[in-house]
Amino acid sequence: MTKMHTVLPRAPLVLLLHDLRSAYNTGSIFRTADAMHIEMVLLSGFTPDPTHPRIRKTALGAEKVVPWARVEDPLLEITERRSRGYTIAALERAPASIDLVDARSSHFPLVLIAGNEVDGVPAHLLEASTTVFEITQLGMKQSLNVSVAVGIALHSLVHYHRSSNTLNS
Repeated sequence: MTKMHTVLPRAPLVLLLHDLRSAYNTGSIFRTADAMHIEMVLLSGFTPDPTHPRIRKTALGAEKVVPWARVEDPLLEITERRSRGYTIAALERAPASIDLVDARSSHFPLVLIAGNEVDGVPAHLLEASTTVFEITQLGMKQSLNVSVAVGIALHSLVHYHRSSNTLNS
């Protein structure tokens, strides 16, 4: 017996991927974006877009169903989204970060920024963020692959948003 699938409205979460090097990471993130049914993915800097064959290899069709756009100026996009009521949050380890589990309803709608695999979210995008979310890590390495970190964040944020809306309905 197969489980019936109900399509819910897209979660009010926009993901901004800035300067990702790996098309495989980008494709994997597209699969997660589809699984979590988020609003859209924005690509900036040198992040590869879904026309890249390696994205198609890891996205497995998600690149065809997840709304996406190329953003030439991420700061301009952030300013525009903020004027429309979005919270701007970076996913990064930083001195003023808050634990991802401390997300609140007031953070939505949300733009979540994920950065380069080596350098993370650049300073100018961190400074433009209202909030910085961090994933608590208990091991020695204190580092996650960007596609894994985005997967954890999207799952946590979307499920928090859906459960808080159900409780408040």
